[in-house]
Amino acid sequence: MATWREFWDSAHSIYVSDRHKDVHYRDVAEQLAAFVPGPDARVLDHGSGEAIHADLVAARARELLLCDAAASVRASIAARFAENPKIKVIAPEDVEHLPDGSLDLVFANSLVQYLTTAELDRMLGIWRRLLAPGGTLIVADVIPPHVGALSDGFALLRYAKANGFLGAAIIGLTRTALSRYRRLRSELGIARYSETEFMAKLRAAGFSAERLPRNVEHNPARMTFRARVA
Repeated sequence: MATWREFWDSAHSIYVSDRHKDVHYRDVAEQLAAFVPGPDARVLDHGSGEAIHADLVAARARELLLCDAAASVRASIAARFAENPKIKVIAPEDVEHLPDGSLDLVFANSLVQYLTTAELDRMLGIWRRLLAPGGTLIVADVIPPHVGALSDGFALLRYAKANGFLGAAIIGLTRTALSRYRRLRSELGIARYSETEFMAKLRAAGFSAERLPRNVEHNPARMTFRARVA
């Protein structure tokens, strides 16, 4: 059976057009940049994807670590930002070897749905260890149990209409319905958590936490949480 890592390491059509990809990554980068606590901050974007506007975040921080599981994605990021001394690209395995308390901000967007419960618990423990006193964890795009593909589709159409790629989105949704992503989502499943469940996980890992009023991603039915070292 294929894995999510293999999927993201292959050609896929999650973004319905170049315009969609550009708008998405710019929106995420601008919001992540707003979470950076100051110019001396060390930031980890865990599950960064292609992060084509990561320079917007790096401009606000001392160092930005971009971590993605897909080797091809890491290679693309490294090539794109080869001339930016603030940006370093690392593999998930490298995250575990970062020094304790070495990060001021960890950002994980649209990641936890692809982790098992055990993997999430382990990851929360790692992030907790890596954050310095007063450090912050942002976990975004967490999917509640009642939110499914229909909600995702309508959210994408609203986002596309507002950002000038509605036609491509309509075609892309049809393509996605027949894609490997849809089959993998059925075979491997997607992790979903209620607000109460996810808050409990954060607290069990040693964080004080809150749900933010607005999700980082374009689907308002999904959730973003801010957690601090307790």
